[in-house]
This record gives sequence, structure tokens and C-alpha cells, in this order.
Amino acid sequence: MDRTPGWSVRLKLTLSYAGFLLLAGVMLIAAVWVFLLSNLPEVTSSIGGLQVRAVLARDFAAGAAVVMAFLLVFGLVGGWLLAGRMLAPLTRITDATQRAANGALSHRIRLEGRNDEFRALADAFDDMLAQLEAHVAEQRRFAANASHELRTPLAISKALLDVARTDPNHDRGEIIDRLHAVNTRAIDLTEALLLLSRAEQRSFTRQPVDLSLLVEEATETLLPLAEKRGVTFETSGDIALATGSQALLLQMTTNLVHNAVVHNLPERGTVRIATGVRPEGVVLTVENTGEKLSPALVPTLTEPFRRGSERVRTDHAGVGLGLAIVKSIAHVHDGTLTITPCAAGGLRITVELPAAAPQTGRHP
Repeated sequence: MDRTPGWSVRLKLTLSYAGFLLLAGVMLIAAVWVFLLSNLPEVTSSIGGLQVRAVLARDFAAGAAVVMAFLLVFGLVGGWLLAGRMLAPLTRITDATQRAANGALSHRIRLEGRNDEFRALADAFDDMLAQLEAHVAEQRRFAANASHELRTPLAISKALLDVARTDPNHDRGEIIDRLHAVNTRAIDLTEALLLLSRAEQRSFTRQPVDLSLLVEEATETLLPLAEKRGVTFETSGDIALATGSQALLLQMTTNLVHNAVVHNLPERGTVRIATGVRPEGVVLTVENTGEKLSPALVPTLTEPFRRGSERVRTDHAGVGLGLAIVKSIAHVHDGTLTITPCAAGGLRITVELPAAAPQTGRHP
């Protein structure tokens, strides 16, 4: 935005300092002059010489002019230096802002000294730069991973089409089935990316949502998959009214249950799902049996396209965005996501959300 050039803040502060100093000098000289006039005796002559008020006024005025000139020079010079010293932190903050605008997000101000307004501003700006740098790095990593994940099914489709074109005797039914599977995975990945984007935009209407009903719907939907894998559901808990988007919270619950079913024991696995109410909000907990995971690996599972050592693509294994979507949905609902490895294997995932106003009855 183009603006008309104006005076710098340093010059304005300098003139302000000098003006206040001159005003204080004028008031002091005026007070001295009034004091002298009120206490000066009415004497026109004396043995030591002539004492006339006019002579005294003239001498006092000359001295006052010298003092005012000194105060003006002192106020301008001292005000300029003082303003420069006071605005030095602001100059560093401005320089950091310009670097950030040019893309240098790794730069930090790190203002020294005790806490004051400028240092509080510098610390807040450093925190903002750190969060922005992490967000940009995450977005770049996400874009690179998404591009790689989308390129894989496209490359497979191209290879299958090349085979069908160059080898007329090849089983076309097999090629069609494989193309269908690859295309389905690409669609699932695209829909997951769109869902993640919509969740981060917070473009939804908040309303009371019963998490226990969402658990019932998610388990009914995933029951065929659980039976196929030999996984049993154990649900418990009471009505847990959260506030948010029913569609997003249902997607979050479904992702948690799906993740618990897919990454479970090869046979006789268990998924325990519970809802509850706490003083600070409502809680949804999903715990499953499965492989043992190291505590260092667990925090990375919410990153997009991140999988554990044994969490590879199999049937219904998803697109690597399940827990990333859960984390995003919990975040936009002002909630928290906690992942804890179980000692015997598997994960315990807890989502805590703000509670909605209690309502009578249960409504789907």
C-alpha cells in the first residue's frame, strides 16, 4: 500500500521530548519570575547603587533566553539519542518482519533484557515465526507426500493400460479388476484430502452431538470388516454430548474405530470403545490389541501418510490419513488428542472435547 511520506517516529519523539523540556523550563522560569516580583522590595536607590526593577527584568530576561536556548539544544540532541535507544528494539522487530515477508522464517529476534512491552512483542513475534515455520514445513511435507501418494496409483493405472494395449492376449478381466482397485484407492485418497482441508477451514455449524450414538453408528458400519478380521467390539459408556459438526465427529469416530480394527492382531483381536463425561468435557476412548509400538514412534502416527513399522498397505488399510484427520477434527473442535501405547501391545487413543449443554433424551 502506497502512503504519503511523513515524519519518522524518532523525529516525533525527539520533538515531543524537546517540547516538554522547553515547557518545563518556561514554567520554571515563570515561577522564579513571579517569586522575584512578589518579594523584590520597592527600592529605587541605595548606598550601594541603583536598584531598578527594569534593570533586573532585563538581566533576568537575558539569562532566561540563554537557559531556554540551552534547553532547546539539549532537548533536541538528548531526545534524538533517547528516542533512538528506545526504538532500537522496534527496528530489530521491523527487520525481522521484512525478512519473514521475504520468506526467511528461520530468523529470530531474541531480544535481550528484562521483560517490557517491546520484549513481549519480540517474544510473541518469535513464537509466531516458529509456529509459521513449522506450519509451512508441514504443508510442504504434506504436499510432497500427497503428490507421491497420488502419483503411485496413476503410475500403476498407466502401466496396466500399457499392458492392455501392447498385449491383447492378456486377461482383460484381471486388468479391469486391478484398475478398479487402484482407482478406488485414488478416489479415497482424494476424498480424505478434501475432508482434511474442509476440517481445517472450520466451515461447519456447531450443534450438540452425542458421541455414544456416533460410536454405535461407526461400529455398525465397520462390523463386517471386524468380523472378516476376527476382531470383536466392546463398547461402554454413557451419553456424552459434545458440541460441533456431527458429520466431522462421525468421521473422526469412524476413523478411530477403523484404525483400531485394521491395525490389530491377526486373529482374536479386540477393540474397546468407551465414552464418558468429565468435569472439563466429554471423552471418547478407543483401545485395541495389536503389535507393540515404541513410545518414540507413537507421536508421529498423526502425521499425514505416516505408518508404523508393520502398518503397511493391505486390504482396507486406508490411505495414511486416518489419524491425521482425527487430529485435525479434534483441533478444530477445540479438543485434544492423546495417543498412548499399551504395555501388552496396541494403542489407547483418547479424544477430549468441550461438553455441550445437557439435553433430555437421546436423539439420533
